[in-house]
Amino acid sequence: MPTQRWTLGTALALCGSVAVAAQQWLTQDVPTLVTDGVVRAFDLPQAASGPTTITVARNGQVWFTESSGNRIGRINPDGTGLVEYPLPQADSSPRIIALGADGNLWFSEHTGNRMARITPAGVIAEYDIPTPASQPRAIALGSDGAIWFGEFAGGKIGRITVAGQLTEFTIPTPDSGPRALAAGADGNIWFSEYRAGKIGRITPAGVITEFALPRRNAGPGDITAGADGALWFVELSGGMDGIHTDGNRVGRITTAGVVTEFPMPSTTPSAVNLAVGPDRNIWYTQGSKLGRVTPDGRITEFALGEGVRAVGISAGSDREPPSRLLNRLYFADGGRNRIAYLEFAPRR
Repeated sequence: MPTQRWTLGTALALCGSVAVAAQQWLTQDVPTLVTDGVVRAFDLPQAASGPTTITVARNGQVWFTESSGNRIGRINPDGTGLVEYPLPQADSSPRIIALGADGNLWFSEHTGNRMARITPAGVIAEYDIPTPASQPRAIALGSDGAIWFGEFAGGKIGRITVAGQLTEFTIPTPDSGPRALAAGADGNIWFSEYRAGKIGRITPAGVITEFALPRRNAGPGDITAGADGALWFVELSGGMDGIHTDGNRVGRITTAGVVTEFPMPSTTPSAVNLAVGPDRNIWYTQGSKLGRVTPDGRITEFALGEGVRAVGISAGSDREPPSRLLNRLYFADGGRNRIAYLEFAPRR
């Protein structure tokens, strides 16, 4: 399939070719970056793998969860060296993956009710969560070096050390549905409360503060630390997980709790995940589209093509403050069973 290019206002097109440009880590003082418009994708060999979320290890290797395939995948940035690691127990539904302070990759097992760790060599260790059927989802590397995670059905925030010691903290609002977590520039963990229409903050000591959004059914979902020091999040739209949400917005909350919302241009399907892009803007996935949000809230959406279902997105070591970014914006394509990316370079 030939490589296609796009400019602002034209469609993105996926291709199956292997990238030849070198992947690069970026520093905070890089010049303004723009995408060259080439989107490349690495096909996964096993059908219906369900690639869900992505993170990038310090050596540049891309790690991802396969929720339907019940595997963890790893691939080199040039598309070679694909390895898939089956999980020890069936139907675990690995959901979110992130780099840990120990250099290992940590991930949640949504239906398995476990947190798990995989070494760069592929050795997996699993840790049971005390609360039954808690449905762990999002995870984040905390400033304390521990992995923090949300229990969507359990209504708790969990913390697990690199040694596997696990602690749980109950969220004050019952049945709040913690859906996503991010490490803030203030050293705290921030999380979305999908069912309660709130954004929460938990300190390393476990003290929780909640901030109500303008609408209780706003449906806050994925959240990330922005390059501006604030936390950015998507508000889901439609009905999922038992409630109807009136979201379809991108939200921003300062570390002091001040909330601003920006309406998305299109209402369907719901946006899913977001991350800081190499250009220091916020990017989100929305079915067959990617959206870009500037610091002042201007949103531009780009079509990816028929059959694409973009979900997890990452521009580096996800769930950390954006001090480590790549010149690539990776996303998982659950519709076409691929790992894809956009590449960015200095503006000429």
